[in-house]
Amino acid sequence: MKIVVIGTRGIPDIQGGVETHCQELFPRIAAKGHDVTVIRRSCYIPAGDHLKEYKGVKLVNVYAPRKKSLEAITHTFLAVIRARFMNPDVLHIHAIGPAIMAPFARLLGMKVVMTHHGPDYDRGKWGRLAKTVLKTGEKWGARCSNRVIVISHVIADILATKHGRKDTALIFNGVPAPVKIPFTEYITSLGLKSRRYVVAVGRFVPEKNFHQLIEAFVASDLPAQGVKLAIAGDADHPDAYSQSLKELAASHADCVVLTGFIKGAPLQELLTHARLFCLPSSHEGLPISLLEAMSYGLDTLVSDIPANLIPELDHKADTFPVGDSEALCRALTRKWASDCPLPRSYDLTAYSWDHIACQTIELYSSLISD
Repeated sequence: MKIVVIGTRGIPDIQGGVETHCQELFPRIAAKGHDVTVIRRSCYIPAGDHLKEYKGVKLVNVYAPRKKSLEAITHTFLAVIRARFMNPDVLHIHAIGPAIMAPFARLLGMKVVMTHHGPDYDRGKWGRLAKTVLKTGEKWGARCSNRVIVISHVIADILATKHGRKDTALIFNGVPAPVKIPFTEYITSLGLKSRRYVVAVGRFVPEKNFHQLIEAFVASDLPAQGVKLAIAGDADHPDAYSQSLKELAASHADCVVLTGFIKGAPLQELLTHARLFCLPSSHEGLPISLLEAMSYGLDTLVSDIPANLIPELDHKADTFPVGDSEALCRALTRKWASDCPLPRSYDLTAYSWDHIACQTIELYSSLISD
């Protein structure tokens, strides 16, 4: 099969949950003998990156303006046109913003698969117009795509209730096998000690609630015990929120560390030696960062939004009420005092990327055979 992928910022090593998803999934599909091309957004390609292929996946760069309000829709329109000239068996669109172009892709004669990664219109960074566009993308993607993949039961319920799309395919996000790093040079350079810090990973956007995490951590008694908080990530588009978050962290530099956006060995080392992972989000699809932390055997503390309540967690011991800074402060103290034995064991069988690749290929095949 010939598959063209759009909607992602690109691969490899570009920040974002959709990007991590694509970086893990599509090389596995290519390895099974399929022709896969990922169309990347030009504004995210680092200078000097002239890659034409990554692990068997072809890479094509298409223009995208580095402007939050125009980036996705402009790029996706151009990417759909580019994809049509490539004559794919399947056009796979990721996320509901880009899915606004699903009707256009169908009009051009392509068979379309959409993966719904979460209701992005719930994100705090978007204004009224952007939220309307995202809701329209969800609606048109749900109604016009030949097949729709959802990454959680929560999203399946949204599409069935709001758009009458009841034939969605549930294919989870996945998690690769952890690469544990025995050395501590990187974390030592950050002023961290093994098993003496809490870690969080994600983009600097309001719905991740990292500001609440910092405030709750500082208010707890953990800093007095020499415990630190490490947050790995950054903003795609620097804005007032990301700047305020960095200023807040800087004002507590004795116990809060921002690593910036990291991948590969630095992130692996950070996860290997952490003791507790915290995800205080008010919005998620199925968080890859949580699955990664679980794969490293970390103890976990997450907000009680539906997307975080996966069956592998203890929904009482591992959660706190979303948006409640005081509850988060108490939960951090409680978790640290519990001295959970590490590594903690989780059954992550359902989140195998190899299994997910097979499920996705089966869905493509069913579409082509229609």
